[in-house]
Amino acid sequence: MLYPLIVKRLGITDYETTLHAMQQFTATRTADTADELWLTEHTPVYTLGLNRKNVSLPQRDDIPLVLTDRGGKITYHGPGQIVVYVLLDLTRHALNIRSLVNKLEDSIIALLAQHQITAVAKADAPGVYVNGAKIASLGLRIKNNCCYHGLSLNVNMDLSPFSAIDPCGYRGLEVTQTQDLAMTSDFNTLGEMLINHLTANLGISNSV
Repeated sequence: MLYPLIVKRLGITDYETTLHAMQQFTATRTADTADELWLTEHTPVYTLGLNRKNVSLPQRDDIPLVLTDRGGKITYHGPGQIVVYVLLDLTRHALNIRSLVNKLEDSIIALLAQHQITAVAKADAPGVYVNGAKIASLGLRIKNNCCYHGLSLNVNMDLSPFSAIDPCGYRGLEVTQTQDLAMTSDFNTLGEMLINHLTANLGISNSV
């Protein structure tokens, strides 16, 4: 069964403002609330998830660090990175956290395959990788069996802020982006293509 979905295209947003909006949406949704995907990119920010033990914090004063309530450790968001927040009722879609992560990763892998890029997921390190370098990250939070947070895909961003952290807690982990893999589709086109893959994999009707 296909369920209706609202897609919000937010443009460039502040991370903390968007975080509070996700929390409010999830706290007040009911059994009849339509699911939503929020497509955005953020002003520069480091975000530190709930797994904060043994995390090396960035020594940069020019980029704020925000404590957040998603799973995982530390990552970086900035302009040129597609972010999709996934606000879903998991019961409605017969999903659990593992199957949801698989569908999110599969959507990114399928998008890259459309551009002749071979990408893989790793069971012990959620996200998507090309030749060992991370191109996409995932982080989720579940409350009352409804999820929020989502995924990010590096497209045409300044990757240097990643060098100040251990991305997702992995020291020395390389990161990459679509621009460096000779993908020619522009940022907005890739964002819409990713939304289409997500709705297909999740069995949701993209209604708006």
